[in-house]
Amino acid sequence: MQNTFHIFCRIVRTQLKGKRILSAAFSTNFARHMSPGNHTTEATQLAQALQANLKPLGVPSKMRADPAFKKIDTPEFQSIFTEELRALIDIFKRHNYELRIAGGAVRDIVMGLTPKDIDLATTATPDQMKEMFSKEDVRMINAKGEKHGTITPRIHNKENFEVTTLRIDVLTDGRHAEVQFTTDWQLDANRRDLTINSMFLGFDGTLYDYFYGFDDLLQRRVVFVGDPNVRIKEDYLRILRYFRFYGRIAREPSKHDAETLRAIRENVGGLARISGERIWTELQKIVVGNFGFELVQQMIAAGLAPYCGLPAEPNIDEFKRLCEDLANYSPPHLPILYLIALLHTSEDAMQLHQRLKLSAYERDLALFITQNRHKVDADFRTLRDFQRLCLQPYAKREYVEELLKYTNKFNLYHDLKSWKAPRFPLSGSMLKERGLAADKRMGVIMTRLRSIWIDSDFSLSGEELLEQHLQGVIEGLATPPATPNKKRKSQ
Repeated sequence: MQNTFHIFCRIVRTQLKGKRILSAAFSTNFARHMSPGNHTTEATQLAQALQANLKPLGVPSKMRADPAFKKIDTPEFQSIFTEELRALIDIFKRHNYELRIAGGAVRDIVMGLTPKDIDLATTATPDQMKEMFSKEDVRMINAKGEKHGTITPRIHNKENFEVTTLRIDVLTDGRHAEVQFTTDWQLDANRRDLTINSMFLGFDGTLYDYFYGFDDLLQRRVVFVGDPNVRIKEDYLRILRYFRFYGRIAREPSKHDAETLRAIRENVGGLARISGERIWTELQKIVVGNFGFELVQQMIAAGLAPYCGLPAEPNIDEFKRLCEDLANYSPPHLPILYLIALLHTSEDAMQLHQRLKLSAYERDLALFITQNRHKVDADFRTLRDFQRLCLQPYAKREYVEELLKYTNKFNLYHDLKSWKAPRFPLSGSMLKERGLAADKRMGVIMTRLRSIWIDSDFSLSGEELLEQHLQGVIEGLATPPATPNKKRKSQ
């Protein structure tokens, strides 16, 4: 009988080849009804055979027979019920559409945390929601999400809610997905990345958990829904999302699921297809979160470094040193500061910028620290040295403060933070009044006068600089060599 069943599964998969939506529907629903825990020994054997045949589709091998297995009534759950949310719930009830809390808000509530915002899922299609909200005179904003099934109503002109239609990923290319809408909550749960993110919560407190995400959350276990290889191929950014959620959920720094790590190593090349901005968004949260050092170390071991703009052999020892030293300083810390420690040179900083599309501030800070960290304790020792550095045209005070933090100069860092920088008493207009032209030469003169002012412990006035030092600075400027006349013919 099992042989017949194997043949049946192969026939069905062959017929559904290229029709991913039907494959997903067949896989998830059939597997649910054939769950081993609910049948006889013979049926259990058939269910096991079914799971083996459906594994290539990424169908979870473990599903609850009754996903609505628990009620929640906690202060964190009750805290979400604003007047606006209650009004939104009533609208969906009046129009006979189901509405539930989805994703991260469910996870937070189960963990005893008050969610910062809530995402909602519904059986209503975008067109049905637009018709419904129009009838209810509810304004809708942000039309960009509609193609993915998301409508954003603004209730009482006070609070926005993102409501997304249940959907199935029909086609994926590792970055984006073409979706088809459904009314099956389990099919929507099956397309999500991690079991802890695949739960729904009804407004009566009913927790809907199809893939044992609740159990994983209690055990602080981070695993993909079904086959991690399939889930990652649907969106390669899920590799980084895995590490981010591991830092948020796990109790131990290195208790990863072996199958998950294997799938990450096998698919790491797919990150080349992900934009630098999306990678940087995830990396920022990883490095400043729990187990930042251990997670980055694991990511490097899995081969992520080149795809994140890091050197082939990142400076992991310097990164470890920085992570330990930053414990001496009050958070928050800039995420870019952590990545700078993994770099060897300023060229590495530019490579990082090119991959991650850093902000101008982040790029310049990375360049400043990689170019000046080796000068600390050599060229820069005293508070006056760092104050002087703050006033250089190529530096910013914030950069110098981050440099001190990076090199763990605790006392100097706090002394500089409390220093009130004096104002340089000269301006370009004052030099113009002395007959100087507004050109590059003026900039050099201004820089040298500033240096003299700093050496005076900021005591010289503008008038003193002009009367006592301007002429000497001008005379000290090297006269540039005459440019040969290229048109002049040689004799």
